[in-house]
Amino acid sequence: MKTDIEIAQAAQIKNISEIAAKVGIPAEKYSPYGHFKAKVDYSYNSGKTPGKVVLVTAISPTPAGEGKTTTTVGLGDAFSKLGKRAVICLREPSLGPVFGVKGGAAGGGYSQVIPMEDINLHFTGDIHAITAAHNLLAAMLDNHIQQGNTLNIDTRKVVFRRSMDMNDRQLRGMVNGLGGKVNGTPREDGFDITAASEVMAVFCLSESISDLKKNLANIVVAYNFDSQPVTAGDLNAAGAMAALLKEAFNPNLVQTLEGTPAIIHGGPFANIAHGCNTITATRLATQLGDIVVTEAGFGADLGAEKFINIKCRRTGIEPSAVVLVATIRALKYHGGCDKTELNKENLAALEKGLPNLQRHIENITKKYALPCVVAINNFPSDTANEVDFVRNSLKEMNVPCALSEVFAKGGEGGTELARAVLDAMETPSKIQFTYELNAPLKHKIEAIAKEIYRAEKIIFAPEASSEIRKLEKLGYANLPVCIAKTQYSFTDNPKKLGAPDAFEITIKKIRLSAGAGFIVALAGDIMTMPGLPKVPSAEKIDVDDRGVISGLF
Repeated sequence: MKTDIEIAQAAQIKNISEIAAKVGIPAEKYSPYGHFKAKVDYSYNSGKTPGKVVLVTAISPTPAGEGKTTTTVGLGDAFSKLGKRAVICLREPSLGPVFGVKGGAAGGGYSQVIPMEDINLHFTGDIHAITAAHNLLAAMLDNHIQQGNTLNIDTRKVVFRRSMDMNDRQLRGMVNGLGGKVNGTPREDGFDITAASEVMAVFCLSESISDLKKNLANIVVAYNFDSQPVTAGDLNAAGAMAALLKEAFNPNLVQTLEGTPAIIHGGPFANIAHGCNTITATRLATQLGDIVVTEAGFGADLGAEKFINIKCRRTGIEPSAVVLVATIRALKYHGGCDKTELNKENLAALEKGLPNLQRHIENITKKYALPCVVAINNFPSDTANEVDFVRNSLKEMNVPCALSEVFAKGGEGGTELARAVLDAMETPSKIQFTYELNAPLKHKIEAIAKEIYRAEKIIFAPEASSEIRKLEKLGYANLPVCIAKTQYSFTDNPKKLGAPDAFEITIKKIRLSAGAGFIVALAGDIMTMPGLPKVPSAEKIDVDDRGVISGLF
């Protein structure tokens, strides 16, 4: 059986000019990056009626894998096979997970975006530009303190850390500025992975260069001795940061194995940040295609919740349907089946794990009031009895579902799913948000925790309560909330699988992301700088004398 990278390298890839012509992008509106990638002018407007958006999300992730990106790519190809003008919209992979656990994040099997190696390794340099802009601000902050500190910054209240796009636990906490007066002011500091950077969130949630500059200027980097916020604007950093991001701000155009256009842009994590691609990419995609298939990271309690309550609220974009990806294996895992036994038929474990899928469905259809289609991402180990059990259970709930075989068959394996989604898109809907923006911050956090997670009680640590009071006093009360928590559970405990209820969630810390325009509430133990596993994927990645890369599975 061929690996993902072997399939990708064997593909007959088209020149990017063919892909641009396919969706009608004029030559002057895109800039090729080599033969197979291009940057498209973010402000391009085709003048057509914007296409409809399909959001792909998933059940709570497990080590068994759900295949959300693979399903997104395959569904786009399936729409193309049915004669629809489809465009796929994805996030850019972070180098941290590529070299850590995943080894690649461009889909899988015969449902991939290509050139797969480029997309996973540097791509067009967007994430590096975001890292540079972030660290420029950090450098300007410390330089201001060194050069006289006219803003009276309290170095004990610096809240802006540094960033890099790599998993490196050694950099989570540090003391810098050592070595004497000429080397800066000693203080505690640390690094976050770029996907968790506020600059990444600003990049993804800005609609133009002027909007980008305004949002960058709003980033709070520290507090002064009067406990008032000090911003990037106060440091006169926003213009230079935007200059570093100017080229990166244009979305990237590539293609699938089957030649369906794909736009890949921005890469925030959904367990830490808001977990979806840029506003500019989504808007551009709706100008190019009649159907846009996009995804939100991790489970629907994280990525989809933030897509709806943050991105949709800000842009007015509403999904016409939501695809909820599930696998038989993952449902059995949620039902208590050991991961070494997932390839064996186990209807009892499947039945116990099904409530996780059902809760996500209820959230989509009842809490967000959107049409939902379940995609059963097929694995060779799935038995007919198991597939029938899930289908019959969903039939009782009156929820459409389809078997997705896009990994093995590409777009052809997704036509059943595509037809079910087309039917669902005909259902009139009006998106429903989880909370009102003018509600107190604690009420917004409680609304998500109780309505979406089904928590019985929310505990606010004293530090979190104090920070909420401060932010409300400073005028940030009307911002939406971005909860950072484990992706593996509805709770803040990754070991509580399935669909637990009557549980407590503890909000340990509150962070202001004024530039991004949301408040981050940290539930449980969340690392904003991941570490590498015992055997990182980097050990398997190599390149030969011909420049052919291997090991990106």
